[in-house]
This record gives sequence, structure tokens and C-alpha cells, in this order.
Amino acid sequence: MTQKIIALPRLNQLSPTLESTALKLMEEAGELAQAIGKFRGMNGEPTRREESQVVECIVEELLDVAQTAVSMMFVLEDNYQVDIEKAISAHVEKLKKKGYISGN
Repeated sequence: MTQKIIALPRLNQLSPTLESTALKLMEEAGELAQAIGKFRGMNGEPTRREESQVVECIVEELLDVAQTAVSMMFVLEDNYQVDIEKAISAHVEKLKKKGYISGN
């Protein structure tokens, strides 16, 4: 099974809650969708950026989404005693059962 492992820091200048982090996650996901749609001309406007600039913007927005998701994991661990490592293992098993990845 090929993996992309990402390690992002805990943001220590914020005091996120589950609710504020969920709202931020939706905001960042919207910005990612906007970057993909707008820069691909899906809104009917011609794109004025080079392909490399478009991809760079998409990557930046994707990492904002990932950072916010990681922040939510810290909130869940700290405030709700969630074992994220155990949850990740269960998630991978679910993907295997659904046939999305092989059992290797």
C-alpha cells in the first residue's frame, strides 16, 4: 500500500474549539474548490494564470485544508479523549473492506 505521510504542527497561537475548527475546515475546503474551479475556467471566466501558478495555488489551499484537519485532530484528542492513531487504523481497515485499497 502506497502512503503519503504528512506531519503538520499543532498551532500554538490559537485556542480552537470543535465548532470553530469545523467552520474553518469548511472555509478552507471552499477555498480549495474555488481555486480548482476558478483557475480551471469552470466559472466561465478565462483563466489568466500559468498552469504552474494554478497548481501552486491548489497545493497551498490543499495544505490549508490538511492543517485544519490536523488541528481538529488535536482538539479531539485534547478535549474528547479520542485516540487518533486507533481511529486511523480503523479508517484504513474500513478502506480495505470497501475495496479501496488492497490488504497488503
